[in-house]
Amino acid sequence: MDTGILILRLLVGLLVAGHGVQKVSRHLGGKGLEGGTEEFRGDGFRGGALTALAAGGGQIGSGLLLAAGLLTPLAATGVIGVMTVALTVKWRHGLWVQNDGYEYPLVLIGTAAALAATGPGAWSLDAALGLTPYPLWWAALVAGLGSGLLTRLVLHRPPAAPAIAER
Repeated sequence: MDTGILILRLLVGLLVAGHGVQKVSRHLGGKGLEGGTEEFRGDGFRGGALTALAAGGGQIGSGLLLAAGLLTPLAATGVIGVMTVALTVKWRHGLWVQNDGYEYPLVLIGTAAALAATGPGAWSLDAALGLTPYPLWWAALVAGLGSGLLTRLVLHRPPAAPAIAER
């Protein structure tokens, strides 16, 4: 079981961290901070570069913590939060990823919640430091969903109403 949890932590954690690197740099196929800023503006978010830095930094930090199995509930909260924002952006496209839907963010939210619930396994920094078990793992799910929805509420601009042409 610990081997499976290790594989899952490494896969999901490093993918989330890599996604954050793309938001703030030209590494891993990213378009630099300018591209991350433009992505958020295109999705209707305020804040420009600061929003891209916060999202990218959150993804890098929470992804690396999750991969290492360090402060797993905090790491899961971060992943759930940023992926909840992504889910809200993709919601209008439906579930499936081939239609730019929210399938992938939902899988990452579920995986982070499952890792918070099971714990990071024996091969983790949490276990090495004696930080496990985490009896209030569900707080990671609640805090992550709440922070993601609050971010959406505070930073997202409603689309502008179309201008009515004069005759």
